[in-house]
Amino acid sequence: MAAAPIDRTGRLYAVVAFAEAASWAGLLVGMFLKYVTQTTEVGVQVFGAIHGALFIVYVAVTIFAAVRLRWSWKVALVALAASVPPLTTVPMEMWLRRTGRLSARTTP
Repeated sequence: MAAAPIDRTGRLYAVVAFAEAASWAGLLVGMFLKYVTQTTEVGVQVFGAIHGALFIVYVAVTIFAAVRLRWSWKVALVALAASVPPLTTVPMEMWLRRTGRLSARTTP
């Protein structure tokens, strides 16, 4: 059985989820350089700002997608919580895609 095509809102969520995870990765590298090697703070300064902005975008897009794609409140809360631990938005996006939650739902 073929999966339902991903909605434009689902694609937007996917892009933002991957961008948020990438910004987390950059921030983690920056923190390693700042606190472990003690060589530079530039990574934290740059990726901290980028990650902060993408975090806010992720939260807004997640709420928009939850309403538009008719996610249950439990799914929406888990998707929002996925923004807190590093890189968790990627497995969240994969699960939402696999379960068809990034596709437009039709009313029966």
